[in-house]
Amino acid sequence: MGIQGIPTYNTVQGSSATTPIHAGESLDDIRNDVGDCQRCKLCSTRTNIVFGVGNPHAELMFIGEGPGADEDAQGEPFVGRAGKLLTKIIEAMGLQRSDVYINNIVMCRPPNNRAPEPDESATCKPFLLRRIAVIKPKLIVCLGATAVKNLLEVDTPISKIRGKIQDWQGYKVMPTFHPAFLLRNPNMKKPVWEDMKVVLEFLGKPVPEKNG
Repeated sequence: MGIQGIPTYNTVQGSSATTPIHAGESLDDIRNDVGDCQRCKLCSTRTNIVFGVGNPHAELMFIGEGPGADEDAQGEPFVGRAGKLLTKIIEAMGLQRSDVYINNIVMCRPPNNRAPEPDESATCKPFLLRRIAVIKPKLIVCLGATAVKNLLEVDTPISKIRGKIQDWQGYKVMPTFHPAFLLRNPNMKKPVWEDMKVVLEFLGKPVPEKNG
């Protein structure tokens, strides 16, 4: 009858709607679907779409807020000063950037590095949920209050829930402070390192005695 087949879908539950997931889709499929995205107003001020990088089968995923100037210029997440600190944290954990997956709540830089607005986050969220569904990480680290609020859909201050693994949609999530916050508040590096030790213990990996 000329019908080649019926697509198979799984679903990921979001705040406002169920996000369809093509069974067997890849990160490349999702990136191709993003295309030259014009879905929200951030498209008018961005230089590059910053999709995400790392291991497509990563046990550990990091989610930040949004691209900054360096990320917008290079098209890769966490490559500026905060990104270099995140890399140091990852390496102190005994891992490499290529071992994990790194992305953000939104894929385009908000002007003047402001926090993403609700409509911008909502537009990007289905693509984030699809990436999570493809990668299936054992644990997700939310970096900063914006990532925590948008993924977990809670208003609890990050200071109250950081360091405590949360259950979300069948995944485990560790809220912690954003590396940019650590650059402004170096005294908070120790609490974040304690959080990463909990992450390593959860993943069954060796825990270094100190972060150097």
